[in-house]
Amino acid sequence: MEKVMIKSRQIINSVYFGRDIFVLFLSFLISVYLFSDKKYVELEWILFGTLIFLWFLLGYWKNLYNASSVDSSNSRVFKYAQTYIILVGFTFLFFWVFDSLAPSRNVLIAFTLGIPVIGIPLNFLLSRFVETIVDAQTKNTLIAGIGSSANNVVSQLQTNRNSSHSIKGFIKCKEEDCFVEQNKIIGDLDGINQYLMSNRVDEIIVALPIKVPKKVKRLINAADYHGIRVKYVPDFQGVFGQSYKLRRYGSLDAINVRHVPLDNQLASVAKFIFDKIFSSSALILLFPVLALIAVLIKLESSGPVFYCPIRVGKGGRPFRLYKFRSMSVCDSTSGGKLSTKAGDERITRFGRLLRKYSLDELPQFINVMLGDMSVVGPRPHRSYLNHQFQASEDKYMIRHYCKPGITGWAQVNGWRGPTETKEQKSQRTKHDLWYVENWSLLLDFKIIYLTVFGKKTHNSVF
Repeated sequence: MEKVMIKSRQIINSVYFGRDIFVLFLSFLISVYLFSDKKYVELEWILFGTLIFLWFLLGYWKNLYNASSVDSSNSRVFKYAQTYIILVGFTFLFFWVFDSLAPSRNVLIAFTLGIPVIGIPLNFLLSRFVETIVDAQTKNTLIAGIGSSANNVVSQLQTNRNSSHSIKGFIKCKEEDCFVEQNKIIGDLDGINQYLMSNRVDEIIVALPIKVPKKVKRLINAADYHGIRVKYVPDFQGVFGQSYKLRRYGSLDAINVRHVPLDNQLASVAKFIFDKIFSSSALILLFPVLALIAVLIKLESSGPVFYCPIRVGKGGRPFRLYKFRSMSVCDSTSGGKLSTKAGDERITRFGRLLRKYSLDELPQFINVMLGDMSVVGPRPHRSYLNHQFQASEDKYMIRHYCKPGITGWAQVNGWRGPTETKEQKSQRTKHDLWYVENWSLLLDFKIIYLTVFGKKTHNSVF
């Protein structure tokens, strides 16, 4: 049936295309025959070819030749009117600027007026033919279910340009909250056979939970008896959310319960290439700044230039993170668990400046080059903080599906710094998970921009 629908649309597109060629050609011939000066004939044919090319260029831009059963006649007329106005406007503007190239003015006027004069009557003649094709491809459809899944199916069918379903009603198969129009419920499973005998139905779409297999089987049996096709839309979203993906292993179907964009190999390679190019460029361009910071750190206080704590990375694997040291070397008894607080006396004067502008994070471009981190991603936490978050936030560990970043979605939305309260933990986790599930290169660029220029990025800096 799908192949028939595609073939029907191809026929409709060919009809529209052929009609426009005929209208343009006939309008041109009449205008040349009535008003042409013979010495301009070659120029007029060049004009005709140019306008034909421009018309179809505009036509494809306006989707005139991408027929859809959901396109209304008013919508198509509006698109044609737009294309016609642009074409006429361009033609007269061009020959107003290049007056010496203009053929007979009467030819131009006759040609542009001839398009609607010939096209409108022809359009009425062809509309019946097109309607016949559309009617032939329209599928009378029943939806099995009255809940949110059924409502979602209807919404998707209505917004899909290539859908040719005519929803005839809903079958109540179980007790569930009603999300569809009450007057379109045709009955329940007990009366389905009688309805199918009395009405033309081409397809039944089953939108029921996966926990009612007996009802689904009963529907399929009834449809098979009447020779009606069935499509089953299981309510996976109700169980797994929106981030699942179906995969096939031989003859087995499997559900990847939480599929994220970076699971795609092409997306992962794109992010990898971006990280390497961006980080290597940053290290080269910022080398004088990095060298100066290193010298100033050594001059201000004794100790190493870099502070290298252990952080938790992708898949829960630990790695050594590089930062410019911004504190005096005195945190030997805390085991690295003493968090920084406002007015912390351990922070050096120069360290306070580094922290204010996040310059202490610049060495993490080395981590990106080593493959431990990404330019953008959830910020890496210490191991003990990971355990705290995991205990209070159910989905926290999902953030480790991707590499940690130098900056992240939570940070540019103001959720950096301390995580002492429940809300701080919840909001940071929420923003990190949103990033993981909605990643794109464009989003990475946005986060980098907001990191540099955004106002919220520098909240809670001390």
